[in-house]
Amino acid sequence: MNSTYRILTIFGLITVLTGFSEAVHAQQPIRVVQEAPSEKLTAVELYNQGVDKLEQGDYAGAISEFGDALKLEPEDADTYYNRGYAYHSLGNYDAAIYDYTQAIKLNPDFSQAYSNRGYTHFVRRDYQKAIADFTKAIEINPENDTAYISRGNVYDELGNSEAALDDYAKALEINPENARLYYNRGLTRNRLEQYEDAIADYTKSIELQPTFAEAYYNRGLTQFQLGKIEAATADLQKAAELFQEQGRSDSYQSVMNALQVMQGETNP
Repeated sequence: MNSTYRILTIFGLITVLTGFSEAVHAQQPIRVVQEAPSEKLTAVELYNQGVDKLEQGDYAGAISEFGDALKLEPEDADTYYNRGYAYHSLGNYDAAIYDYTQAIKLNPDFSQAYSNRGYTHFVRRDYQKAIADFTKAIEINPENDTAYISRGNVYDELGNSEAALDDYAKALEINPENARLYYNRGLTRNRLEQYEDAIADYTKSIELQPTFAEAYYNRGLTQFQLGKIEAATADLQKAAELFQEQGRSDSYQSVMNALQVMQGETNP
């Protein structure tokens, strides 16, 4: 899982943090790998068919399979967890929270369920509930880097940048190869006007994920804030190229607008 990540948009000389897309994703589905007793075989088959549909992106089909499995095995925490994942993917947050809560009732040490329920609260902007769930997920499993990232994102949304940076640092100790985590920390550092540190984070995210268009975009805007026009132009042009290749026309247009504004500022 990794963080809500946002994009910097430039209008004149103002840098604005706006929503781009969620990077804090629900945990991957859990699959039964051991042989189940024969009397539970049908429930296991339905469960695994649900997982297959999750992996194929057929969330409605997965919900149906998990529902049938729960009729046969109504106290299986993993089934509730994965159905919650499917509901969340379809934007049915009430149903997702219900299923994650059922999973937690059946398995009070289910760190991933707390983490994903927290993410659902985060999407709904119920930030205090989100923090409580992420904190519980970390308490259960101190190696849950996703929960640290997600809690950091909430703190950043609330303007508590120092707490966000602390959580990002802890997540990086656990998983130092997370490109979007460096990216998110770069956004927070930008908010604090720590521009050189932000550039270092965007650069690291690009090293880990060379097609990370948002990182090029935001690094370019930060270079512009520091007066590094040539570097800024190169980064924005690269971002535009990547967005175009990825078929993301709105983001491509945002970059072109930023380039136009930048050119107007440097060539009045």
